[in-house]
Amino acid sequence: MNKLLVPQHVLDTKRKVREKKEVEKIPQPTGFRIVILPLTLKSKTKAGLHLTDETIEQAQVTTNICKILKVGPDAYKDKERFPNGPWCKEGDWVIIAKYAGSRISIEGGELRIINDDEILATIDHPRDILPATLI
Repeated sequence: MNKLLVPQHVLDTKRKVREKKEVEKIPQPTGFRIVILPLTLKSKTKAGLHLTDETIEQAQVTTNICKILKVGPDAYKDKERFPNGPWCKEGDWVIIAKYAGSRISIEGGELRIINDDEILATIDHPRDILPATLI
């Protein structure tokens, strides 16, 4: 059976188009709100161990690590509340409280919409605070 070989740059272009379409589906936050994507942990460790759904859920709930997808136009604009400027920006990893924000179900998980002052901390990468076996 002959397989059609597709050049890598064509595959990369198709992937970028797919990713762009997915990004366009993300709601645009209004005012001082921020759209975040909670971290989804792997169900299998690097060593090949399968984690139970309960273990994964517990790790996700206790950490609440999220990636900033979109920031509303008024987020961090209040100079009295944020004298040092924004706490985070699009693409940053942050930690939020367990029940922060409103949940929106999407294919493959959920998004959350939170207020700009609900960010508890920023981190460089989830691996900095989670066990390497879970990422």
